[in-house]
Amino acid sequence: MNALILVDLQNDFLPGGALGVPGGDELIPIANRLQRSFDLVVATKDWHPPNHCSFASQHPGHAVGDVIEVNGLSQVLWPDHCIENTSGSEFQSSLDTDRIEKVIHKGTDPQRDSYSGFFDNGGRVATGLGRYLHQQDVDEIHVMGLATDYCVRATAIDAARLGFNTYLIANACRGVELAPGDCQRAIEEMQNAGVQVREMEN
Repeated sequence: MNALILVDLQNDFLPGGALGVPGGDELIPIANRLQRSFDLVVATKDWHPPNHCSFASQHPGHAVGDVIEVNGLSQVLWPDHCIENTSGSEFQSSLDTDRIEKVIHKGTDPQRDSYSGFFDNGGRVATGLGRYLHQQDVDEIHVMGLATDYCVRATAIDAARLGFNTYLIANACRGVELAPGDCQRAIEEMQNAGVQVREMEN
């Protein structure tokens, strides 16, 4: 069985949101179209408490884009975003959610960030997504969404590491690009981890 993972298609990650990814809104009609081609559709959401460790606002003297250490892990600091039960944390209103069988919330612990839909950034705490996909007899995963160089990258790499035949739908993703070339480096890292890169057919 194959599955499509929609990564973080939330208001705060779309243009005009707290952490808007350029071109992120272009992915909504793509997601709606792609869902019809898969046996199973799941989605991830950043779902942060207001005092989440990834927020620059929680670290006096630091700014958005700074990289600090939190609990022994490197942590990029972001604007407050995807705070649980706010409009910014919701899916974009035109996203077709009828086929989404399960939504995985991540980044729910104030002291742990979770780019991946499968684990926190330290790989210490599982979200339950891997177990769910195995229970559904999924063996092939296709990943799309936001953002190429962070949550998409981490989700795809973890999927491959867990033994799923994993594909990145490269033209159905958009990136943050804090530094030029971040997206290309992320794609190369995914490929090195065993992720196969494909393009969506027009």
